[in-house]
Amino acid sequence: MIELRELTSDDWPLFRELRLAALAEAPYAFGSTLAGWQGEGDREERWRSRLEIAGALDLVALVDGEPAAMATGVPADGYVELISMWVGPAARGRGVGARLIEAVGQWAAGQGFPTLRLAVMPHNAHAIALYERAGFTDTGEPGDLLPDGVSREIVMTKPLPA
Repeated sequence: MIELRELTSDDWPLFRELRLAALAEAPYAFGSTLAGWQGEGDREERWRSRLEIAGALDLVALVDGEPAAMATGVPADGYVELISMWVGPAARGRGVGARLIEAVGQWAAGQGFPTLRLAVMPHNAHAIALYERAGFTDTGEPGDLLPDGVSREIVMTKPLPA
């Protein structure tokens, strides 16, 4: 069973657990690094602050009662950006990612936003395939420059129902 739960800043320990697991398991998928969120970066106030982004929706997916995935929707200028999307290995292939995308999209549409937008690493074929199945298309816009100094993130959007 897949259950989605909205997080508040008081849920920072759960968010911390999932975020650190995501950065450890899939470092290739994120602009942030595990090292950046450990040591000096591993502070309660930082975790709380991340969950207090103005107007954002932070979701965790529980699979059979266990935390297994996460995603955040952040309002921007004319769209909602989908960030911090990650599905743990044990939950992949079970529709968890699709449920998170759908929930963020419904929330964004309910807020009056016409578009859901994201950036994905160009070599993350599984994530790109998930986003395409969910209705996202490549905008062709150059995303952020990656550490190699050559590659860029892929920017994708999905129109939302009015």
